[in-house]
Amino acid sequence: MQLYNKLSAKERAALIEKAGKDRLTLSFYQYANIGNPQEFRDQLFIVWDKLDVLGRIYIATEGINGQLSLPADRFNEFKAHLDTIDFLKDIRLNIAIEQDNMSFLKLKVKVRHKIVADGLNDDTFDVTDKGVHVGAQKFNDLIEDRDTILVDMRNHYESEIGHFKNAITPDVDTFRESLDIIEDDLKEHKEDKNLVMYCTGGIRCEKASAYFKHKGFKNVFQLEGGIIEYTRQVKEQELENKFIGKNFVFDERRAEKISDDVIAQCHQCGKPADVHTNCANDACHLLFIQCDECKEAMNNCCSTNCKEIHALPYEEQKALRKGQGNSNDIFKKGRADHLPFKKDLRNIHETLKADKK
Repeated sequence: MQLYNKLSAKERAALIEKAGKDRLTLSFYQYANIGNPQEFRDQLFIVWDKLDVLGRIYIATEGINGQLSLPADRFNEFKAHLDTIDFLKDIRLNIAIEQDNMSFLKLKVKVRHKIVADGLNDDTFDVTDKGVHVGAQKFNDLIEDRDTILVDMRNHYESEIGHFKNAITPDVDTFRESLDIIEDDLKEHKEDKNLVMYCTGGIRCEKASAYFKHKGFKNVFQLEGGIIEYTRQVKEQELENKFIGKNFVFDERRAEKISDDVIAQCHQCGKPADVHTNCANDACHLLFIQCDECKEAMNNCCSTNCKEIHALPYEEQKALRKGQGNSNDIFKKGRADHLPFKKDLRNIHETLKADKK
């Protein structure tokens, strides 16, 4: 019985192309008590592998977090299977704004300690005492209120290419970093301001809103379904779109265009650009923003050194990497001294000072 992916990304891409079927990219999450995550994981893999589901799914005792794609003509089968699981019945599925048949090329279902790495001890506060969920119209109304502080719960490389107007965008590498920074910087406004949060699909705000309520914030709100659901509602209800730029996503597409605004810049030359890429040097793989001109000039690399290494025969590249371990840049997202135009995001103190002027 197959319980793990056996095909390479290249082999899977060829099969998708040969099948000639449109695929749907979607995401969902649910906090729930899962007694045996490994058993649940194996059951999901068996069913979803037969449905040709591909993606990245995390399972923990606290619930499930999934980003995946599947053939569009098998969506009803997939939804029917979800409905057989008590805590997933009628769950909201965030359908991607822009579809791409190659958004995922492997099925990875992993058991983790948590479905989002938040660094929190859930036993110290009530994780079910969450903030008020609001839809697109209420969200638009709230963020126009002078008594509202709007906070982006995503990381710096996500908000750099797109965010809501007037949002605070903490310059952090991880979700866990942002929690204490936000709590400390906004502590003077726990009772007199609305704390409104958003993220990609809503999952980070689920935990963050409960945490901030535990920390004494009185008026806590979160965007229901995140940026993905907001965009769907804006189009469906013909509302004003207050998101500018692109929404970063964690699959091969890397981003979805929400507005035509290009708010970021190429990290190498400074020209307007908002397309993320990974350095082509296998020993680096730094994620950074690169315009078409620099992509061609640098052969999809982040530095001259990486370009020179990437130009070497593959066996020579392997020999250079042998015994060296991974470069730290593999784990970085747009942070490197040799990228002169990496945008410095506004910190919370600066934003609040500007609002008071």
